[in-house]
Amino acid sequence: MIPLTAIGYLGEGLVRPECVLAHASGHLFAADWSGNGGVAVIAPDGTVRRITARDVAAPLRPNGIALEAGGTFLVAHLGDDAGGVLRLHPDGRTEPVLIELDGTPLPPTNFPLLDAAGRLWVTVSTRRLPRHDAARPDVADGFIVLVPPDGPARIVADGLGYTNECTLSADGRHLYVNETFGKRLSRYPVTGPATLGPRETVTVFDDGTFPDGLALDVDGNLWITSIVSNRVIRVGPDGVAETMLEDVDPAEMAITEEMYERGALTSDRLGILHGSVLKNVSSLAFGGADLRTGYLGCLKGDRIATLAMPAAGVAPIHWHADLEPLARAGLLGMPA
Repeated sequence: MIPLTAIGYLGEGLVRPECVLAHASGHLFAADWSGNGGVAVIAPDGTVRRITARDVAAPLRPNGIALEAGGTFLVAHLGDDAGGVLRLHPDGRTEPVLIELDGTPLPPTNFPLLDAAGRLWVTVSTRRLPRHDAARPDVADGFIVLVPPDGPARIVADGLGYTNECTLSADGRHLYVNETFGKRLSRYPVTGPATLGPRETVTVFDDGTFPDGLALDVDGNLWITSIVSNRVIRVGPDGVAETMLEDVDPAEMAITEEMYERGALTSDRLGILHGSVLKNVSSLAFGGADLRTGYLGCLKGDRIATLAMPAAGVAPIHWHADLEPLARAGLLGMPA
């Protein structure tokens, strides 16, 4: 178990940094709900600069984000009743990428994943509005959309229990996905360029674990973050789960679990901080010079928690992305 005393912090003044990305340069990027919303750029020294959406009718509410090769970001919009994926440029311009599917507007949208084949995977947690109505064990209406580089977007997986972050295995043969209120980690065989096979259960989590973020290490383990209980869990290739970090009040967690089981979990209850140090951790990114530093995004804190990891992470697709467009915009602390 990693002790809470091993936690460090980077950045300050962040607003709902739910998703965090790490880059080989040492910079971090986090979802940002300040002002009109956008992406926070966190320098290695902790200095925070912001890309703020400047041409949106309503504030952009980023949940998951993805860094593209040209220095732009794909942003999953988690509005109260609107969703979709938008592209955010370094100067704050936005453009729609995926706003509707078969003529129907996307519900509040959770996470975008880019892969090496140029495909975009998009998770939508639920079709229910408000979305927190799906925070119960008997609702499974989340889905995954695939946007291939040369074809129309289509739903490739459906019926998930609050779809959250997803990632591909290192060999690209499986798509892993967290079902937050299904309390399980699932995977799908990738059976073609735009098709998935049937869902397989990797592991079902114990009481108090609501899986949100996930990342892959070089040993084939998946690292899961659990909202509410502030847990970081390592799931081995055999599906065995081991809690590696935890910051939770057992009595408060028992109340939350009981409310969940009877379908009475509210957004207010989900927003209560159950830990003494961590602030509702929601994502994990491997970074640092040797990819052995973990960076934790969160729902309620204003900094990124950091910790030494026992294994190196798999380098994400954006690890060596060109940041020159961000440098020219003055977002890296370098001369334009």
